[in-house]
Amino acid sequence: MSARLACPPAPGSLEAFAAQFDPLLQTPAQRHGFRTYLSGLLLPRERSKTLTALVGAEPLVQAQAAQVQRLQFFLSEAAWDGEAVNARRLALLRNEPATAPSAGGVLVIDDTGDRKEGRATDHVARQYLGSVGKIDNGIVAVTTLWADEAHDYPLHVAPYTPAVRLAGGKHDAAFRTKPQIALNLVEQAQAAGVAFCAIVADCFTAGESGPPFWPSQNPAR
Repeated sequence: MSARLACPPAPGSLEAFAAQFDPLLQTPAQRHGFRTYLSGLLLPRERSKTLTALVGAEPLVQAQAAQVQRLQFFLSEAAWDGEAVNARRLALLRNEPATAPSAGGVLVIDDTGDRKEGRATDHVARQYLGSVGKIDNGIVAVTTLWADEAHDYPLHVAPYTPAVRLAGGKHDAAFRTKPQIALNLVEQAQAAGVAFCAIVADCFTAGESGPPFWPSQNPAR
């Protein structure tokens, strides 16, 4: 089998970390895109993590620049498996003594929402967005994070699809409440070998509106 074609390395010691994901990225363009994205997330930036900021380009005026468009294609069109990449990330954390999850840590559940214009993007609807503290047009995701007194890191994320986006509404077979999504994420954490002694969360609603939910009320731990 021929050797993989090289791509521009990530800065400094980040390259050794990025190289551990290369078997999951089939082309030099994907491996380059991964390094660009990873570097952009971790390097200091004066602006929010927009596509232009991630590649160090000027906002608006360089939105169509080649490096921005390459990253856009990598994130939205390229055929790589995000779940496999995340599984590799968690395996690396689990196998490193400094970051391995201990049984004394906790699993933190949260839901977060951000504004989004239009309805072309999946999961977007008018719903409560915690980032703005009111109902607005946007997208909401449920997340899990592992934490102890020394450190913390994210585990899994899943989007919430409002009932209005589904043909059968709340009776649609694909509809999942936020608590149902959260419990699935707990199962994913357990399947990934993440140890924890408790599940904690702020209360959040079952859907666009509904009773608050506290994971501690559910026996699945």
